[in-house]
Amino acid sequence: MSASETAKGEENGTGEESRLTGENATEAIRELPPSAKLVAKVLEYNDTLTQSQIAEESLLPDRTVRYALNRLDDEGLVDSRFSFSDARKRLYTLNLD
Repeated sequence: MSASETAKGEENGTGEESRLTGENATEAIRELPPSAKLVAKVLEYNDTLTQSQIAEESLLPDRTVRYALNRLDDEGLVDSRFSFSDARKRLYTLNLD
């Protein structure tokens, strides 16, 4: 866990990372690497996508998309769930609530 994650957990007093909202989410995205910004933008325009669909839309390699999704997840900016049509895949949605 990074220092920033620890600080977030201490802010809400639960030891868990708090969700970012509105302006805070926008600020968090600004601090991310370019690949994560691009993945966030792709998810903003396409509600729910798999990792391979994100790679296809963004023209980024699978490994870069995986890294970007992990960074977005660390910041609480992306939600994921299993696909009902193929349980081997996860569906990703941008979470800017």
